[in-house]
Amino acid sequence: MIIFAAVIAIFVYGMTGSMLGTILPELSKRFDLTPRQNGTIALAQALGLMLASLSVGPLLDNLGDKPGLILGLALMTAALLALPRVRGFHGIVCLLFLLGSGGGIVTTGADALASVSSLVHRATVLNLVNMGFGLGALATPFLAANLLRRNWVRLCYLIVALTVVALAVQAATRMPPVAPAGGFLTQAEPAMASPLLWLLSLFMFLYIGCEVGVWNWLVRHLIAQGVPENSALNILSLGFALGLLSGRIGVVPVLAHAAPAKVTLGASICIVIATLLMLRARGKWTAAALVFASGLSMAPVFPTTLAIVGGAFPRITGTAMGIVITFGWAGLAVSSRVIGSIAGGDPARLRKALLVIPASAALMVGLNLAMLAVMK
Repeated sequence: MIIFAAVIAIFVYGMTGSMLGTILPELSKRFDLTPRQNGTIALAQALGLMLASLSVGPLLDNLGDKPGLILGLALMTAALLALPRVRGFHGIVCLLFLLGSGGGIVTTGADALASVSSLVHRATVLNLVNMGFGLGALATPFLAANLLRRNWVRLCYLIVALTVVALAVQAATRMPPVAPAGGFLTQAEPAMASPLLWLLSLFMFLYIGCEVGVWNWLVRHLIAQGVPENSALNILSLGFALGLLSGRIGVVPVLAHAAPAKVTLGASICIVIATLLMLRARGKWTAAALVFASGLSMAPVFPTTLAIVGGAFPRITGTAMGIVITFGWAGLAVSSRVIGSIAGGDPARLRKALLVIPASAALMVGLNLAMLAVMK
């Protein structure tokens, strides 16, 4: 039941994680938003994710995962209920900040809960639990394109209903008790003295920038290349999201024989190659195949990195994960802002701006090698 609670929480977060990229074309048309404003909206969501992930760690370590998960899901519900009634750019920014805050709490709480559920097979469990993210992220653009006819209002209300179900599951699940361990500084001090924490944090900073760069900008990039909007949404769901889902299943036997840090190194190299090819693709079928390959490459990075965190900092898992995940959301904020600024008001420049993704992945390779050196 604990694993199920973590999976369903990650699932609804996955639905909101791919939501911005799914609804952004419609929001842009309705409110006449520029790529720069799109970047600001993504930045607001990232700031909410950052602040929530950093602040929720002590709550999880001192009071347990249930209060955090319930709080995060409640904030997500409130934001999604209000979004269909939004009247302009500034309202969207505020609600995406609130949605990000809820999502930051949920992803940190769910991953911390999964991390303590199996200490021996932590990396495997975290990859399997984060399959929920892949399913949720796949569902949002797929439902929007094929069942909801790109009606983003109905999409919001559908995700609200599923979020309420997830909230009820958290409330009903009996979770492991946690002994209070003092204040934030007391808990965080041992982790902050470790070079490994900062290497993991910078690594996550770059990785989240890569992944969310695809979620938020791929549909607009494909449309600019002449791909119809419905096809672009299906490529995002059946390509990228399915790649993430498949990769997290496929990496399980690999983790039985390879150290987590070596898995993330191999994945980082593959991300560089796959995303460079993805951005050069012209036809929709070629694009779909390379988007799938990009998702497959990225799949194990987030959960396997968190497994390294959980193994390195077992007594303050929530706080350490909160710090690393916060750096990840900072990567979302920076990459989205950089991509939006480079693209400016011209969608045709978006492909050049998206070269930020393979460049970030190349830096990940160097950081991963440093992590392996520190862990010896």
